[in-house]
Amino acid sequence: MVRGGVAILDFGSQYNQLIARRIREMGVYCELIPGNVPLSEVLRIEPAAIILSGGPSSVYDTDSPHPDPAVFRIELPILGICYGMQLLALHENGKVEGGYEREYGPARLFFEKDVGIFNDIESGLQAWMSHGDRVVEVPRGYSAIAHTESLPIAAMADVTRRRYGVQFHPEVNHTEFGEKLLRNFVFGISGISPDWSMKTFRTESINTVRNELAGGGNVILGLSGGVDSSVVAALLHEAVPQRFTPIFVDNGLLRMGEREEVIETFRGHFGMPLKVIDGSDEFLSALSGVTDPERKRKIIGRVFIELFEKAASEIDNVTHLAQGTLYPDVIESISVRGPSATIKSHHNVGGLPQRMNLKLLEPLRELFKDEVRELGRELGLPERMVSRHPFPGPGLAVRILGNINHEDLDILRKADRIFIDYLVENDLYDEIWQAFAVLLPVRTVGVMGDERTYDRVIALRAVTSTDGMTADWYRMPPEHLARISSSIVNRVNGISRVVYDISTKPPGTIEWE
Repeated sequence: MVRGGVAILDFGSQYNQLIARRIREMGVYCELIPGNVPLSEVLRIEPAAIILSGGPSSVYDTDSPHPDPAVFRIELPILGICYGMQLLALHENGKVEGGYEREYGPARLFFEKDVGIFNDIESGLQAWMSHGDRVVEVPRGYSAIAHTESLPIAAMADVTRRRYGVQFHPEVNHTEFGEKLLRNFVFGISGISPDWSMKTFRTESINTVRNELAGGGNVILGLSGGVDSSVVAALLHEAVPQRFTPIFVDNGLLRMGEREEVIETFRGHFGMPLKVIDGSDEFLSALSGVTDPERKRKIIGRVFIELFEKAASEIDNVTHLAQGTLYPDVIESISVRGPSATIKSHHNVGGLPQRMNLKLLEPLRELFKDEVRELGRELGLPERMVSRHPFPGPGLAVRILGNINHEDLDILRKADRIFIDYLVENDLYDEIWQAFAVLLPVRTVGVMGDERTYDRVIALRAVTSTDGMTADWYRMPPEHLARISSSIVNRVNGISRVVYDISTKPPGTIEWE
């Protein structure tokens, strides 16, 4: 077996992150790299194999992305997926044609022998198609190794040079043998050793942080209490405990008991020099009368910067600012497609390192969310913190639709706590990616006892997801919804009605604002 990882050249497919996740899950390091960069950038990670991803373009479009031609001259195994197979065929002097009816969905894949990538895979299993163009003539040295009922060349191979192309998407769950095919390419064909784990990542990251700060200086972190910033804090505390200070800004928009839990975990359990800033009055004053969600986010970002800068100025010789940037954020910013349209302002405050004249430290920028949780366990974070659901930077401000005040915050905190506690107590919490309550800006008629009421409405939201980029509503059993609703209405003054959100993302978002 050889050391090294996989360079995935990104040509814009919606499934590209899945390729990376599948390979990471095998214990093999990989990176998504824009597909049209020079070969030197591809070789930066010293790959042992290359994957050409799918993409929405036609290889003949004038603006379609193509790899550096030098990619095809190096002696590394290559796997082309969908658009990547078409690129492989075109650049190796095969023939690709368009004008066919787009094929999208399941198809049965047939092959005569289990060559290379099809080792130990049964012919006739389902593959997932998503393409318009197709390879109609394989390059010299290649042979067609698979077909469907409607597609004569569904896969091709040059076994001697270890180059393969598949017109389907092995990375999606709909391809029944997809994981096995990828394993065949990574281990059987490329001979890569599965030596990448959170234990090795932890060691390498600690060494990287220490080297970065070898010249002196201290590092600070805006600690929110969420998974990402908590894992960064634990990593930095282990790497440079005497030169790291986490700063926790209480914006008055937190969930019930959150401030106390953060203090207990990081100051009490880890012994970190946690700096706590109570900014609730400043945030709520600035938000008074504001109902537009984008204005809320911008105000929260501005006040956070002001308080954070003030706290940081009281710490000597600060040279670095740490952030919990994750790999999906990095992929989105460097994709061959370019940054996507802004749906809503992100809670991470851009420009802060430059404004404070600090270097940026992002130790988690190579990890997916599930890998961050695994690293947190490796670093000794409590399970309740590692497995907690995501929480937005603006906090409850984007879960109270309309104006924000102390009374509504108190109502929402109580309802949200009842909801989450019920999920935990009934072993439902870990089945859900994110769950929370939303306070709606409407009042409805109700009856409590013999009296007519005119109180507020709480919406409950629970979704399943892998990484938050897409999400489906959680099919909560009706008996659980009934108990949660009854508990909220009976225990939270001011609430007379509870509804359940059954929207998916897209077209909706996970948060309501």
